[in-house]
This record gives sequence, C-alpha cells and structure tokens, in this order.
Amino acid sequence: MTDLRVRRGEGEAPTVLLLHGLGATSDVWDGAVAALGDRAWVAPDLPGHGGSAPLQDYTFAAVAHAIADLVDPAGTVVVGHSFGGVVGLHLASRPGVRAVVGLGIKVAWTPDELTRATALAAREPARFGTRAEALARHLRVAGLHGLAGPDDPAAAAGVVEEDGRWRPALDPRAFGVGEPGVAALLAAAPVPVVLARGEHDALVSSEQLLALASNAVDLPGLGHNAHVEDPAAVAALIAPYR
Repeated sequence: MTDLRVRRGEGEAPTVLLLHGLGATSDVWDGAVAALGDRAWVAPDLPGHGGSAPLQDYTFAAVAHAIADLVDPAGTVVVGHSFGGVVGLHLASRPGVRAVVGLGIKVAWTPDELTRATALAAREPARFGTRAEALARHLRVAGLHGLAGPDDPAAAAGVVEEDGRWRPALDPRAFGVGEPGVAALLAAAPVPVVLARGEHDALVSSEQLLALASNAVDLPGLGHNAHVEDPAAVAALIAPYR
C-alpha cells in the first residue's frame, strides 16, 4: 500500500471519505469537517501530494487503488473535489460505498488541454530559495490563491524542504492522469452519484454537468473550490446519505 498521510475524525456512520483536488492536500477539508458535525470522516493526502508518497505511474484508477483501503466496508460516502472527484467515481463499486459526491469535476477536455497537462507532467518540480516562494506556487497550483494565506494549514502542508531549497509537495507527474472519462464512470456506478459545481466555476459549466446527470447541482455564488469558500454548502450535499 502507498505510504499515505491520513487524517481522521471519529463520529457517526457512515464515514465520509474526503478527496482533495490536484495540487491540494487533505487540509482543504478542515472547514467541511467542522460543518459535518458528528459524522465520522477520513481525509488522505492523495499519492504524490502533501505528506503522501508518489506513485510510479499516475492514472485515476491507480490513485483510487492506492487509497481504496480507506473505504469503510460498514458504510462510506465518498466526496471528491475535481481530480479527487474522478478518483471517487473510481471507488463507486468498492464494497461499503453508499454514494459519491463529485464537486467541480472538469468533465470536458480539449486535445490542447490534454497536451498541456502531459507537458506539465514532464516538468521537474519547481524549486525555490525561500519557503514563501514555494507556498505562493503551491497556492496557485491548488487554486487556493486568495482563499488561503501562507499561514493557513491548507498551505503549509503543501510544501517540502529538500537540500536547503523549497518546492511544492505535488509530484508534477500527477498532471499526466489523462482524460477522466466521466460519462463511462457514471454509467458504471452502482450507487447514487451527485455532481455539483460552484456557480462561478470556470472549469465546468452547468450545461456540461446536466448533460451527464439530471440531478446536477449548482452552488450559488461559489467558484471552483466551493468546499473552501462555503464548507456548509458542500456538507449539505452529504447530509441525505446516512
């Protein structure tokens, strides 16, 4: 099993498994965890992120396999943001999963976008002379610029020091996961799936989600990182699954 940094909270079943987006860490869920109240939860840093070890090769299926043992067979609701939402859809058939909530998943990719992602995956990690510079890069890559400051735990967990220099903890090779194939994952899911987006999310439109799922949800006034902007609104999506 991949060496993972995993954070947990005790509470009532079913457990909520929280999966962050590309470049982020499990710390982005702190607000949502508070909004969950008495629910049990588990939140890993996905492989190649934060304090979790990298994978040899990155696919959505490989990332899902690496964290699959975190699913509680007695009952789990999976909530994933963006990259993590696709990973969550790969877990939909895992024994114990009762529902999947996918937030801000980019469902439509152009050839140019996929080519750019492949190019990013081939780059060496950016290294900086100061921690502040690495934190700034991490916040931009994770989409948290303006939502979290350098002293926020959601930022601090995203950088590492190596040989006196600092870099974002993200393994750039994770950009190479490829096209997510959301339509096929939805068709294969044996449990209820809810797709949601912030009203102002520029990465996925309401029309794109509704073309895949008639129950897609728009969260008013929010952007791509809706779980950071308004944790209670995201926690409300989980509330029906007890």
